[in-house]
Amino acid sequence: MFRDMRRKKQLLSKEETIEILKLCTSGVLGVIGDDDYPYTVPISYVFKDGKLFMHGAKQGHKIDSIKRNDKVTFCVIEKDEVIQKTFTTHFRSVSIFGRARILTNDSDRRYAIESLVEKYSPDYIKEGQQEIEREWNRVCLIEVKIEHMTGKAAIEIVNSNK
Repeated sequence: MFRDMRRKKQLLSKEETIEILKLCTSGVLGVIGDDDYPYTVPISYVFKDGKLFMHGAKQGHKIDSIKRNDKVTFCVIEKDEVIQKTFTTHFRSVSIFGRARILTNDSDRRYAIESLVEKYSPDYIKEGQQEIEREWNRVCLIEVKIEHMTGKAAIEIVNSNK
């Protein structure tokens, strides 16, 4: 169903791919937007239990699009170093295809939002709990079940790790 990567020598291992997802703090979510135009939006996320969790407002282009079509893409760029002399970039990135769902069950929502607090504010868990309570009725939480995931690096990076 999903295409194999054409440049297989640049394929990162599953462990390296997951490491990138855990280290990075933002990515770009792609949905099928209005009039079937792709719509992308930068977003903070957490990767946990093999899924992505993210939050946002309860209304807007992203939410409307997910409600209409749950198929999404997500991309994270961990490294992007331009090498002028050789007309290339040294990069490491992750591309994901998955299905998004808006969480409605309170225990699922709490798990997602607490996971985000643990990632972004690990030194402020108590304050994070207070913020969760304050914003509970205003926040929308989204889970992306990953169906296909690849990590890719510039061949120069792959070769330097051998």
